[in-house]
Amino acid sequence: MNVTVARMADVTGFLALAGQVEQWFGPMVDQPGFRDALQRNIQRGTAMCVRHHDGTDLRGGILFNTRPLVCRISWLVVAHSDRGLGVGRALVTEALHRLDSPGLIEVITFSEDHPAAAPSGARQFYQRLGFTAQEPADPGPDGTPRQWYRKRLNT
Repeated sequence: MNVTVARMADVTGFLALAGQVEQWFGPMVDQPGFRDALQRNIQRGTAMCVRHHDGTDLRGGILFNTRPLVCRISWLVVAHSDRGLGVGRALVTEALHRLDSPGLIEVITFSEDHPAAAPSGARQFYQRLGFTAQEPADPGPDGTPRQWYRKRLNT
């Protein structure tokens, strides 16, 4: 599985992925703020993706940022047809390679009582990667409960 730095030509693929999860995260595809954030991440090299073997559609994508000792995942989506095949794990692993030194990786995802907690599989995904649930985060844009997940990396 080849994880690559995203390029502007991948914006359409990222938007297609976003459209697959809007029922859980709210509108993104038609939101200028999401498009702006996506383009900023692509420009600074903090957007990664996995393409289908023919190089066309995206199988998954991640937006993240790093600062000393911390990698924060701001968005991660895997195409419905590719979930459970290691795409998400490969994207997170590649984002971690961008850290200057071991530290912490963190993400905000659904809290246990969020309606999408079970059907999205996000909490279970992060738990399988060794993340642990932490304190509540600010509610999502739709007012639904969110929670921090963190994983301390080996030093």
